[in-house]
Amino acid sequence: MSRGLRSITLLQLHYFIEVAAEGSITAAADLLYVSQPTMSAAMKDLETRVGRALLFRSARGVTLTVDGAEFLGYARQVVEQAELLEQHYLGRPPSRRLLGVSAQHYSFVVDAFVRMVKASDAAEYEFSLRETRTWDIIEDVRTLRSELGILYRNDFNQKVIDKLLRDSGLVFHPLFLATPHIFISRKNPLAARDRVTLDDLAEVPRLTFDQGANNSFYFAEEILSTLSSEQEIRVSDRATIFNLMIGLDGYTISTGIISDDLDPEIVAIPLDVDERIEIGWIDHSGIPLTEQARRYLEEVRAVVTGFELELIG
Repeated sequence: MSRGLRSITLLQLHYFIEVAAEGSITAAADLLYVSQPTMSAAMKDLETRVGRALLFRSARGVTLTVDGAEFLGYARQVVEQAELLEQHYLGRPPSRRLLGVSAQHYSFVVDAFVRMVKASDAAEYEFSLRETRTWDIIEDVRTLRSELGILYRNDFNQKVIDKLLRDSGLVFHPLFLATPHIFISRKNPLAARDRVTLDDLAEVPRLTFDQGANNSFYFAEEILSTLSSEQEIRVSDRATIFNLMIGLDGYTISTGIISDDLDPEIVAIPLDVDERIEIGWIDHSGIPLTEQARRYLEEVRAVVTGFELELIG
């Protein structure tokens, strides 16, 4: 196996990274302007040299095997280091930047993403940000559709979330602890309060993010998901939930971090409950983050620090 490994080329690693990102040998071939048979042969040759199946092929495309997911992490490192060498010694411009992030519906996630894109030193980049359901975040990271995911856990859902992450080969890395707040319209009568209680919210429409077919109290994005509400509306995106806060004086429970630039009509009011929200990021166990992913997390930490919240770790 060692003789085969020494024969792996950077071109094969580039090809493999694109195939993994596209989930399709044909799509990766089109993107890199090579023929589909050439790309397919390169992937089969790579697997032969490694001595392991890296791709699971089906009529719908390709997905990574367990060995393939691990191999991808090392391939990214090798390609990234080779590009750094070329930039430093050959004067090459920074390469096309790639990053996929999946997250629950948090404005600080978007704020940090905006900062990262603006600070990017690449002439070309391809970034993706998916605000989506809890189950889908875990699936995105498990299948490497996204390099990292951002979600919350607390005493109620931690055992379930941690087991699902372990079964998926993923790890939760705590970022910060937040005191629960409600998000409401600036015109809501409760906006003048220093704090609100659950009794204050009894007759206010509760707005929650729909979790689809995998709906579960444990996958809810909001704490206290088991409490009943006389008026409840489920939505699928952040723009809609903010519009309903304004139009119906509804509320949702979140971290208290809200961007005045991105969401000027919404305010955060502390919720008087004995709860804490732990926000963290997830990634594949044993697969190091790319430089671009690390840059994004630096921007997340910068945004959070701006709200005087203490980072964990």
